[in-house]
Amino acid sequence: MKLSILICLVTAVFFSVDSHAAEDIDPKAMVDTSYETIKLTGAEATAIMTIIDDKGRERVREIAQITKLYDNGDTEKKLVRFLAPADVKGTGLLTFDYKEQDDDIWLFMPALRKTRRIISSEKSKSFMGSEFSYADMTPPTLDNFTFELLGEEEVHESSCWKIAMIPATDDIADENGFSKKISFISKETHMIRKAVYYDMDGELHKELNVLNIKLLDPDNLKYRATHMVMDNLQNGRSSILKMNQIIFNPEVGDEYFTTRFLERE
Repeated sequence: MKLSILICLVTAVFFSVDSHAAEDIDPKAMVDTSYETIKLTGAEATAIMTIIDDKGRERVREIAQITKLYDNGDTEKKLVRFLAPADVKGTGLLTFDYKEQDDDIWLFMPALRKTRRIISSEKSKSFMGSEFSYADMTPPTLDNFTFELLGEEEVHESSCWKIAMIPATDDIADENGFSKKISFISKETHMIRKAVYYDMDGELHKELNVLNIKLLDPDNLKYRATHMVMDNLQNGRSSILKMNQIIFNPEVGDEYFTTRFLERE
Protein backbone atom coordinates (compact mmCIF):
# COMPACT_ATOMS: atom_id res chain seq x y z
CA MET A 1 0.00 0.00 0.00
CA LYS A 2 2.79 2.45 0.96
CA LEU A 3 4.62 1.67 -2.32
CA SER A 4 1.47 2.39 -4.35
CA ILE A 5 0.98 5.72 -2.59
CA LEU A 6 4.64 6.65 -3.20
CA ILE A 7 4.35 5.83 -6.91
CA CYS A 8 1.22 7.95 -7.20
CA LEU A 9 2.91 10.89 -5.45
CA VAL A 10 6.02 10.70 -7.66
CA THR A 11 3.87 10.46 -10.80
CA ALA A 12 1.78 13.45 -9.75
CA VAL A 13 4.88 15.55 -9.05
CA PHE A 14 6.45 14.58 -12.39
CA PHE A 15 3.42 15.58 -14.44
CA SER A 16 2.91 18.73 -12.37
CA VAL A 17 6.50 19.87 -13.05
CA ASP A 18 6.29 18.97 -16.75
CA SER A 19 2.96 20.80 -17.13
CA HIS A 20 4.32 23.85 -15.31
CA ALA A 21 7.39 23.88 -17.58
CA ALA A 22 5.17 23.88 -20.66
CA GLU A 23 3.07 26.71 -19.26
CA ASP A 24 6.23 28.80 -18.79
CA ILE A 25 7.18 28.50 -22.46
CA ASP A 26 6.62 31.66 -24.52
CA PRO A 27 6.19 30.26 -28.05
CA LYS A 28 7.19 33.49 -29.79
CA ALA A 29 10.34 33.78 -27.66
CA MET A 30 11.18 30.16 -28.39
CA VAL A 31 10.90 30.72 -32.16
CA ASP A 32 13.03 33.86 -31.82
CA THR A 33 15.65 31.84 -29.92
CA SER A 34 15.67 29.22 -32.69
CA TYR A 35 16.57 31.87 -35.23
CA GLU A 36 19.19 33.45 -32.96
CA THR A 37 20.79 30.03 -32.43
CA ILE A 38 21.92 29.85 -36.08
CA LYS A 39 23.37 33.37 -36.20
CA LEU A 40 27.16 33.18 -36.29
CA THR A 41 29.50 36.17 -36.08
CA GLY A 42 30.82 34.96 -39.43
CA ALA A 43 30.78 31.71 -41.40
CA GLU A 44 31.78 30.23 -44.74
CA ALA A 45 30.36 27.11 -46.34
CA THR A 46 30.12 25.07 -49.50
CA ALA A 47 27.10 22.91 -50.18
CA ILE A 48 25.39 20.68 -52.70
CA MET A 49 21.76 21.31 -53.60
CA THR A 50 19.97 18.38 -55.22
CA ILE A 51 16.62 19.11 -56.86
CA ILE A 52 14.44 16.05 -57.49
CA ASP A 53 11.34 16.21 -59.69
CA ASP A 54 8.20 14.12 -59.37
CA LYS A 55 9.70 11.43 -61.64
CA GLY A 56 12.85 11.08 -59.53
CA ARG A 57 15.13 12.94 -61.95
CA GLU A 58 17.89 14.92 -60.25
CA ARG A 59 19.65 18.22 -60.88
CA VAL A 60 22.73 18.86 -58.77
CA ARG A 61 24.09 22.33 -58.01
CA GLU A 62 27.19 23.39 -56.10
CA ILE A 63 26.88 26.44 -53.87
CA ALA A 64 29.14 28.70 -51.80
CA GLN A 65 27.75 30.72 -48.90
CA ILE A 66 29.18 33.46 -46.66
CA THR A 67 27.44 35.13 -43.70
CA LYS A 68 28.30 37.85 -41.21
CA LEU A 69 26.51 39.68 -38.40
CA TYR A 70 26.20 43.46 -38.11
CA ASP A 71 24.43 45.94 -35.80
CA ASN A 72 25.17 43.90 -32.66
CA GLY A 73 23.61 40.84 -34.25
CA ASP A 74 20.37 42.50 -35.38
CA THR A 75 21.36 42.29 -39.06
CA GLU A 76 22.69 39.21 -40.82
CA LYS A 77 24.17 39.61 -44.29
CA LYS A 78 24.43 36.56 -46.51
CA LEU A 79 25.88 35.91 -49.94
CA VAL A 80 24.94 32.73 -51.80
CA ARG A 81 26.67 31.98 -55.12
CA PHE A 82 26.24 29.07 -57.51
CA LEU A 83 29.52 27.49 -58.59
CA ALA A 84 28.24 24.71 -60.89
CA PRO A 85 26.87 23.50 -63.27
CA ALA A 86 27.61 25.91 -66.11
CA ASP A 87 23.99 26.97 -66.71
CA VAL A 88 23.70 28.50 -63.22
CA LYS A 89 27.35 29.33 -62.49
CA GLY A 90 27.76 32.88 -61.21
CA THR A 91 24.12 33.30 -60.18
CA GLY A 92 24.07 34.92 -56.78
CA LEU A 93 21.73 35.99 -54.00
CA LEU A 94 22.56 38.73 -51.51
CA THR A 95 20.33 39.11 -48.45
CA PHE A 96 20.27 41.62 -45.62
CA ASP A 97 18.14 40.07 -42.89
CA TYR A 98 16.95 42.75 -40.46
CA LYS A 99 15.44 41.72 -37.14
CA GLU A 100 12.60 44.26 -37.09
CA GLN A 101 12.06 45.46 -40.66
CA ASP A 102 11.59 44.07 -44.15
CA ASP A 103 14.65 42.32 -45.55
CA ASP A 104 16.60 43.42 -48.60
CA ILE A 105 17.18 40.70 -51.21
CA TRP A 106 19.05 41.05 -54.52
CA LEU A 107 19.39 38.41 -57.25
CA PHE A 108 22.13 38.49 -59.87
CA MET A 109 21.62 36.54 -63.13
CA PRO A 110 24.83 36.35 -65.23
CA ALA A 111 22.91 35.72 -68.47
CA LEU A 112 21.17 39.08 -68.07
CA ARG A 113 24.25 40.74 -66.55
CA LYS A 114 22.08 42.64 -64.12
CA THR A 115 21.03 42.60 -60.48
CA ARG A 116 17.42 43.00 -59.49
CA ARG A 117 15.79 43.40 -56.12
CA ILE A 118 13.37 40.70 -54.96
CA ILE A 119 10.25 42.53 -53.80
CA SER A 120 7.96 41.34 -51.01
CA SER A 121 5.35 39.86 -53.36
CA GLU A 122 8.05 37.59 -54.87
CA LYS A 123 9.43 36.15 -51.64
CA SER A 124 7.14 33.11 -51.71
CA LYS A 125 8.42 32.07 -55.16
CA SER A 126 10.80 29.18 -55.74
CA PHE A 127 14.50 29.88 -55.25
CA MET A 128 16.34 28.73 -58.38
CA GLY A 129 13.81 26.02 -59.20
CA SER A 130 14.04 24.37 -55.77
CA GLU A 131 11.33 23.71 -53.19
CA PHE A 132 12.98 26.35 -50.99
CA SER A 133 11.48 29.81 -51.45
CA TYR A 134 13.15 33.22 -51.20
CA ALA A 135 11.29 33.60 -47.89
CA ASP A 136 13.08 30.49 -46.62
CA MET A 137 16.42 32.24 -47.12
CA THR A 138 15.88 34.63 -44.18
CA PRO A 139 13.93 34.46 -40.91
CA PRO A 140 10.66 36.45 -40.95
CA THR A 141 9.76 39.45 -38.80
CA LEU A 142 8.13 37.74 -35.83
CA ASP A 143 5.83 40.66 -34.97
CA ASN A 144 3.94 39.82 -38.17
CA PHE A 145 2.77 36.49 -36.72
CA THR A 146 0.89 34.96 -33.81
CA PHE A 147 2.19 31.87 -32.02
CA GLU A 148 0.72 28.91 -30.17
CA LEU A 149 2.40 26.11 -28.24
CA LEU A 150 0.79 22.86 -29.42
CA GLY A 151 2.70 20.44 -27.21
CA GLU A 152 5.79 18.28 -27.49
CA GLU A 153 7.02 15.66 -29.94
CA GLU A 154 10.09 13.53 -30.57
CA VAL A 155 11.73 14.47 -33.90
CA HIS A 156 14.99 12.98 -35.20
CA GLU A 157 15.80 11.65 -31.72
CA SER A 158 15.34 15.10 -30.22
CA SER A 159 12.63 16.15 -27.77
CA CYS A 160 10.96 19.19 -29.34
CA TRP A 161 8.44 21.90 -28.60
CA LYS A 162 5.71 21.97 -31.27
CA ILE A 163 4.83 25.58 -32.11
CA ALA A 164 2.33 27.00 -34.62
CA MET A 165 3.18 30.26 -36.39
CA ILE A 166 0.27 32.03 -38.11
CA PRO A 167 0.52 35.17 -40.29
CA ALA A 168 -1.38 38.13 -38.84
CA THR A 169 -2.82 39.16 -42.25
CA ASP A 170 -3.52 37.66 -45.66
CA ASP A 171 -0.82 39.88 -47.19
CA ILE A 172 1.79 38.50 -44.80
CA ALA A 173 0.62 34.97 -45.58
CA ASP A 174 0.96 35.61 -49.32
CA GLU A 175 4.41 37.14 -48.87
CA ASN A 176 5.72 34.17 -46.88
CA GLY A 177 3.90 31.49 -48.85
CA PHE A 178 2.01 29.82 -46.01
CA SER A 179 -1.17 30.23 -43.98
CA LYS A 180 0.36 28.33 -41.07
CA LYS A 181 3.74 26.88 -40.20
CA ILE A 182 4.33 24.36 -37.44
CA SER A 183 7.91 24.20 -36.17
CA PHE A 184 9.43 21.47 -34.02
CA ILE A 185 12.17 23.11 -31.93
CA SER A 186 14.71 21.07 -30.00
CA LYS A 187 14.60 21.62 -26.25
CA GLU A 188 18.33 20.92 -26.03
CA THR A 189 19.82 22.92 -28.91
CA HIS A 190 16.88 25.26 -29.78
CA MET A 191 17.34 24.26 -33.43
CA ILE A 192 14.33 23.72 -35.70
CA ARG A 193 14.45 20.00 -36.54
CA LYS A 194 11.27 19.92 -38.62
CA ALA A 195 8.71 22.36 -40.03
CA VAL A 196 5.36 21.76 -41.72
CA TYR A 197 3.82 24.38 -44.03
CA TYR A 198 0.15 24.84 -44.99
CA ASP A 199 -0.94 26.63 -48.16
CA MET A 200 -3.41 29.50 -48.53
CA ASP A 201 -6.34 27.05 -48.45
CA GLY A 202 -5.11 25.46 -45.23
CA GLU A 203 -3.93 22.31 -47.00
CA LEU A 204 -0.67 20.57 -46.17
CA HIS A 205 1.94 21.88 -48.60
CA LYS A 206 5.60 21.33 -47.66
CA GLU A 207 7.64 19.61 -45.00
CA LEU A 208 11.18 20.51 -43.97
CA ASN A 209 13.36 18.01 -42.12
CA VAL A 210 16.68 19.03 -40.59
CA LEU A 211 18.52 15.73 -40.47
CA ASN A 212 21.91 16.88 -39.17
CA ILE A 213 23.19 19.88 -37.25
CA LYS A 214 26.67 21.02 -36.22
CA LEU A 215 27.86 23.05 -33.24
CA LEU A 216 30.17 25.69 -34.74
CA ASP A 217 30.60 28.21 -31.92
CA PRO A 218 30.69 26.27 -28.62
CA ASP A 219 31.28 29.40 -26.51
CA ASN A 220 27.96 30.89 -27.62
CA LEU A 221 26.10 27.64 -28.43
CA LYS A 222 25.61 28.51 -32.10
CA TYR A 223 24.62 25.79 -34.54
CA ARG A 224 23.97 25.38 -38.25
CA ALA A 225 21.98 22.79 -40.15
CA THR A 226 24.23 20.65 -42.34
CA HIS A 227 21.62 18.42 -44.01
CA MET A 228 18.10 19.63 -44.85
CA VAL A 229 15.35 18.14 -47.00
CA MET A 230 12.34 20.11 -48.22
CA ASP A 231 9.53 17.91 -49.58
CA ASN A 232 6.64 19.39 -51.54
CA LEU A 233 3.75 17.13 -50.58
CA GLN A 234 1.50 18.51 -53.32
CA ASN A 235 3.67 18.16 -56.44
CA GLY A 236 5.97 15.33 -55.35
CA ARG A 237 9.19 17.31 -55.75
CA SER A 238 12.01 17.53 -53.20
CA SER A 239 15.13 19.60 -52.61
CA ILE A 240 18.11 18.48 -50.53
CA LEU A 241 20.70 20.90 -49.17
CA LYS A 242 23.81 19.25 -47.74
CA MET A 243 26.90 21.05 -46.52
CA ASN A 244 30.26 19.77 -47.80
CA GLN A 245 32.17 22.09 -45.50
CA ILE A 246 31.21 24.78 -43.02
CA ILE A 247 33.55 26.79 -40.83
CA PHE A 248 33.11 29.44 -38.16
CA ASN A 249 35.03 32.54 -39.26
CA PRO A 250 34.44 35.78 -37.32
CA GLU A 251 36.93 37.54 -39.61
CA VAL A 252 34.80 37.36 -42.79
CA GLY A 253 35.43 40.51 -44.84
CA ASP A 254 32.82 43.19 -45.49
CA GLU A 255 33.54 43.32 -49.22
CA TYR A 256 31.46 40.20 -49.92
CA PHE A 257 28.19 41.86 -48.96
CA THR A 258 27.80 44.38 -51.76
CA THR A 259 25.97 44.28 -55.08
CA ARG A 260 29.34 45.02 -56.73
CA PHE A 261 30.78 41.77 -55.39
CA LEU A 262 27.54 39.96 -56.19
CA GLU A 263 27.99 40.86 -59.85
CA ARG A 264 31.61 39.74 -59.97
CA GLU A 265 32.02 36.67 -62.23
